Amino acid sequence: MTTTIANLKAKDFATDQDVRWCPGCGDYSILKQVQSVMAELGLNKDEVAVISGIGCSSRFPYYMETYGMHSIHGRAPAVVSGLKLANPDLNIWMITGDGDGLSIGGNHMLHILRRNFNVNMLLFNNQIYGLTKGQYSPTSEVHKNTKSTPMGSIDYPVNPLSFAMGANASFIARSMDRDPKHLKEMLKRSQAHQGTALLEIYQNCNIFNDGAFFAFTDKATKSDTALFLQQGEPLVFGAENDKGVLLDGYKPTIVSLKDAQFSKDDLWMHDEQDMFKAQILTRFFDEPNADDPQYFPRPFGVIYQTNRATYEAQHKDQIEQAVTQKGSGDLNALIRGGSVWEIG
Repeated sequence: MTTTIANLKAKDFATDQDVRWCPGCGDYSILKQVQSVMAELGLNKDEVAVISGIGCSSRFPYYMETYGMHSIHGRAPAVVSGLKLANPDLNIWMITGDGDGLSIGGNHMLHILRRNFNVNMLLFNNQIYGLTKGQYSPTSEVHKNTKSTPMGSIDYPVNPLSFAMGANASFIARSMDRDPKHLKEMLKRSQAHQGTALLEIYQNCNIFNDGAFFAFTDKATKSDTALFLQQGEPLVFGAENDKGVLLDGYKPTIVSLKDAQFSKDDLWMHDEQDMFKAQILTRFFDEPNADDPQYFPRPFGVIYQTNRATYEAQHKDQIEQAVTQKGSGDLNALIRGGSVWEIG
């Protein structure tokens, strides 16, 4: 059972290590919000572990005054799974990037999502390989010109939240580094969820992919390209909240609320527990183009959550059931086995 501590400050979760990210990197904002949220929630840092793979984002454990491990490329989910089984009371935060988590670590990511350990997973998505100096990543857009794709990428990008839905994740959400208020809200929602909570965070790499998400963060375009979801509220966006998403069966359509034909009452109402609608929302994935009247804005917020038993809780139940049925057991007898013989 985790404990809480009153009157903590963000600095209580900051180490004395020099933060070695490029000046202007979006990781600074994410680090600050994570430290602030942990303080506001009163988390006991002696019960928190931050585990990462390899990449720019994976420096995170060095800067958190908690337990932590900078593990192997793509294998953080495996380390997290073992750690959570060994000590279910630990509050575990897994840090990964679009390359670490969705390329070499894609298989591990799939299985931790479906198993539903009670952990928080922060996926920093900057649509580029930053640590290795600017190659295209699994989330880079088609025709992306990089050092490894000088004529443009011909790969279709991974859609992280659609991937998570396909893996039967119990919680998926999206936020961004340049909206700290929203990011803090999503971090708190992730922490409150009992199960694997995947929070995708759009993070600007100002050195190798500057501006990849500016359409969603700049004031001039944000209202027309970003859709902020609220439970039980209609899907409304636009500078004057004058656009909405209507569902014709399961086919979404953009309508104008300036047209007397439609009102907010006609629109799609967000339901975080509707798996079928969540899958549609994850497919709002076109490149930003607010000039297109049928452009679907990118959703931010909790897209889907459901409640189901965690892996570690079921594992504990199985052990207790086995002990009840068969006793605590004898390790020597187990190793010896049922068939023995003597050599005279």
